[in-house]
Amino acid sequence: MPNQLARESSPYLLQHANNPVDWHPWCEEALRKAKEENKPIFLSIGYAACHWCHVMEHESFEDPETAEILNKHFINIKVDREERPDLDAIYMEAVVGLTGHGGWPMSVWLTPDGVPFYAGTYFPKTPRYGMPSFKQVLLALAEAWMNDRARIDQTKEGLLEFYRRESPILGQSASSLRASLFDTVMAALESSFDRAQGGWGRAPKFPQPMTIEFLLRYDRQTGDTRARQMIDKTLTAMAEGGIYDQLGGGFHRYATDARWLVPHFEKMLYDNSQLARAYLHAWQLTGNPLYRRIAVETLDYVAREMTHPAGGFYSTQDADSEGEEGKFFVWSLDEVQAILGAEAEVFCAVYDVTRAGNWEGHNILHVARPVEEVAQAHGLDQATLEGILAEARRKLFAAREQRVKPGRDDKVLTSWNGLMLAAFAEAARGLGRDDYRQIAVRNAEFLWHELRGSNGRLFRTWKDGHGAKLNAYLEDYTHLAEGLIELYQTTFDPRWFIASRELIETTLTHFRAEDGSFYDTSDDHEQLVVRPRDLQDNAVPSGNAMAATVLLKLGAYTGEGRYIDIAESLLGRVQDAIQRYPTAFGQWLVAYDLAINPPKEIALVGDPTSSATQALLDVVFDGFRPNQIVALKRAGETSPIPLLAGREAIAGQATAYVCRRFACQMPVAEPAALRKQLSEKG
Repeated sequence: MPNQLARESSPYLLQHANNPVDWHPWCEEALRKAKEENKPIFLSIGYAACHWCHVMEHESFEDPETAEILNKHFINIKVDREERPDLDAIYMEAVVGLTGHGGWPMSVWLTPDGVPFYAGTYFPKTPRYGMPSFKQVLLALAEAWMNDRARIDQTKEGLLEFYRRESPILGQSASSLRASLFDTVMAALESSFDRAQGGWGRAPKFPQPMTIEFLLRYDRQTGDTRARQMIDKTLTAMAEGGIYDQLGGGFHRYATDARWLVPHFEKMLYDNSQLARAYLHAWQLTGNPLYRRIAVETLDYVAREMTHPAGGFYSTQDADSEGEEGKFFVWSLDEVQAILGAEAEVFCAVYDVTRAGNWEGHNILHVARPVEEVAQAHGLDQATLEGILAEARRKLFAAREQRVKPGRDDKVLTSWNGLMLAAFAEAARGLGRDDYRQIAVRNAEFLWHELRGSNGRLFRTWKDGHGAKLNAYLEDYTHLAEGLIELYQTTFDPRWFIASRELIETTLTHFRAEDGSFYDTSDDHEQLVVRPRDLQDNAVPSGNAMAATVLLKLGAYTGEGRYIDIAESLLGRVQDAIQRYPTAFGQWLVAYDLAINPPKEIALVGDPTSSATQALLDVVFDGFRPNQIVALKRAGETSPIPLLAGREAIAGQATAYVCRRFACQMPVAEPAALRKQLSEKG
């Protein structure tokens, strides 16, 4: 008989709806039940694409004996971390504080008032890996709750004190921003860089798109070869590795090894949004065609497999299919030979397909040998071999499409959609792809109509057939605001600028903390054991870092000094942490660069469909120009964007005004003159 999760919309919660465990969603009813029955809460947090979440479900939550213990001694609550990042952040802090490490599935035991007293991650069904069994843990905690409440209360009080401590990330006061911080950051990035394989740190190795975005900006500002070397080594290694889906495009979550070969096979919308944008920017900066291809293939994958017909982007694809991790993505030599015939030999030489395999007897496709080397060995010119490989990838992809696909978490999350909206909008103008522009516009319209209430406030999540729900978080407002600014610069439809500014004003009203930073939850959010405030960038940019980024851009558009003051004050209080741990503060570094090198403010007046206006736009969007914001209106038009106020065409010609720090150069109508102004430093 289904439990109470059967009424939920989250695919992750619905996966557990038929467990014999008496699961509840996080709700007033479950919390009240714990107090009335004086039972501790067992809180299990995970997400649909989490492999070890599936393992623990099959081993323990589907087991009647385990379920009997859970149902007798605990009130059991299951949470989708992607829907409730506030609960995930609060209780992950306890897991790390109690155990020294974190991860999912997250297993936390709470007092009826929501305070944790014991925590861990995955627990096996039987004792192994030096860990007790899950049933042993449950019985020990049930015994402690009945007979050793004083010890539990002591742990509870310690954790409450832990939650009350001041954030070590925020400095006591805002220091002046200084360009010399970048020198310290570059030294730290170099010291932790893997010169052999690219990336930072050891296995498991995660993509670091925010760090790469900072390096791209630093390279453009300084021409420092160290930045370019780290960019090229990392982006090429990932693009050629097993972490990248060589047939279907898009990136898996992370690599379990140091050389990017063996991925954890789930695909996340947030990774692919940020990586598509990083590869696009790298192509714009370097001209390397590999980076352009990866950006396009990644966006095409999202358009093909991760987009709802109404325009929203889905959240994740699972690591497992048919109960096996990675089964959908791996190959045997016989399969490849049967599909490719005579072309198999060169394909296998490039992509490391062998009889023995390179992972658990199977083959993960990756570029093991340079194409030019294989071409020479087989007496082919490189262009001919690249054509053969492209056709081989097409054939294998078509064959793979006949397999049972991994599960997909088809809920739509506002913040992740904001990140992907920005990627499609920027790629539309950078690559001249009108189909990407249409995807971006449809997504923005969907989000604005389906995930925004009549009071103008956002919702966190939407699921087809269930609609939108849950009060939105800081990252939902800031990430969508960033996406809408990018969409405005692609379409020049002022409604997207107005929408972005409206979201930031709501952020300032409902999320601002007394010290000038931002809470992750609004002032009218459900009261929890603590009001979370995550300042560090993780897999997605922190809401605080993105708030600083968007405020600096809006400050340039509007001339509103308060936007810039708030952002710079926040950056000043975080800068010590930024320079000590740069890979954990990548989006902060992007915002810091915008503050140190304020964006050029480019106001264009002209018919956007005319060749003269388009010639100016071609100059404005040529190459990688991260530190600029662009606005456009027709001659004689009144615009709601302050940067365009008082701007008119000169002598009836399409005209560009270039300003910086609110000081403007002479208006120009010739593309060459505009290019000269944009190339000038300062």
